[in-house]
Amino acid sequence: MLLKPGVENLEYPFMFEGIDKILHLSIFALLGFTFLAAFPKIKFPTFIQIMIIYGLLTEILQDEMHLGRSLEGLDLVADIIGVLIGYIIFKKLVRTTI
Repeated sequence: MLLKPGVENLEYPFMFEGIDKILHLSIFALLGFTFLAAFPKIKFPTFIQIMIIYGLLTEILQDEMHLGRSLEGLDLVADIIGVLIGYIIFKKLVRTTI
């Protein structure tokens, strides 16, 4: 999903310029949340390093696979922000259930 280009058709009412950044943010928020659900005892520095490496690798692969996607720094920023949102949500949910 992150490597294959999406169809950008601005005729749909929900499509707008920059929707890909929101999708990156959402996907990585879910990824960060589910990663923590699978490995709840992982330390934050290790968690963020793994997520940044994963985001960077997906951006590099997008550029190298020549499928119509390219490496964009803002996508990586959206990925990192999404991971942090997933982390915060997970920690808040764990705190409220204890």
